[in-house]
Amino acid sequence: MPSLSSLKQTAFAPGLQAVEADALVKASGFRVTDDRIRGRGAGLNMTGRYELKTREVFDDGWSSLEDLAPFKTEVQVEKPRTIITRNQSPDLSFDRSINPYRGCEHGCVYCFARPSHAYMGLSAGVDFEARLFAKPDAPRLLEHELSRPGYKVQPIAIGTNTDPYQPTERQWRIMRQLLEVLEAAGHPVGIVTKSALVMRDIDILSRMASKGLARVALSVTTLDRKLARTLEPRASPPEKRLEAMRALSDAGIPVSVMAAPVIPGLNDHEIERILDSAKAAGADAAGYVMLRLPIEVSPLFRDWLLRHYPDRYRHVMSLIRSMRGGKDYDAEFGKRMRGTGPYAWQIARRFDLTAKRLGLNLRKTQLRTDHFIPPRGEGVQLSLL
Repeated sequence: MPSLSSLKQTAFAPGLQAVEADALVKASGFRVTDDRIRGRGAGLNMTGRYELKTREVFDDGWSSLEDLAPFKTEVQVEKPRTIITRNQSPDLSFDRSINPYRGCEHGCVYCFARPSHAYMGLSAGVDFEARLFAKPDAPRLLEHELSRPGYKVQPIAIGTNTDPYQPTERQWRIMRQLLEVLEAAGHPVGIVTKSALVMRDIDILSRMASKGLARVALSVTTLDRKLARTLEPRASPPEKRLEAMRALSDAGIPVSVMAAPVIPGLNDHEIERILDSAKAAGADAAGYVMLRLPIEVSPLFRDWLLRHYPDRYRHVMSLIRSMRGGKDYDAEFGKRMRGTGPYAWQIARRFDLTAKRLGLNLRKTQLRTDHFIPPRGEGVQLSLL
């Protein structure tokens, strides 16, 4: 049976022509038919890498493939024991984060969080965007963890793995409940999203921002709506994200723009336009991240290129590998976010010069920690003394 590793060695071997690579992917049985993935980003749904058996789709002569239903979004409840995740990465500006959901319906084909679905026995492909996990106990768990003796307050980041404002948040409202807990405790929070749904919570965020407790970053990958629709199919369109920036800024909430990911040969020419548009919408800071293709993300992105931009396939992958030491990805700290080499240096230089010209990143907003009061609400263990 074909496997992810064999697919990398055959269809996605360096130097292969797009037509040859596309034929090998089609023959592998991993690619899902268009009628089943309409509105999805991934075109593959390979078996999770920890599973003992591999699944593939093939025609057995009974015409049963036509009976396969389109993928529909399913949400299961996950009951974690804790909700604050810690990290010691030197590449990140925060040491703790919260993920209200596992998986993300936005369907961004480049999402570096996709491989985490393998821990649930699911695919990093279509499963990641169609089979989601919600954590409705998150607000209660957060309240409990913030109330623990010895808790040291530092800003919590939300949206660094999967988007807290993805479409299913309209129903579950977990993110809003988390903000209510954080506001009541006077706890600082930084949010990253590519959804205009963040405007729903302007009332809470504006009150927190007035005390120096909140900041929001909107991720803008491209201003080209056609590209956005295939690259991140269920995320808010670019103009809605700029509208959200303006609404947040007008409400007194500090706003940043994340030009992420920068994809060489595809959207890197838009860096200046994205920063210009964000500045006009009220952003006062900006950042960028180079495309990351860890583990299963690489074949998913390559397949996406073959389906949507076959004429750019070899050029884009060649540029990516030129910034990753000849590989699709380099996970080394200090390199994974920006890449190395002449092309990576050129991107960094363009970004820095544009940000300087626009007056972005002139001062760094430090979220305050002196407003923190440990929760004493229902379900929080009280002191015996």
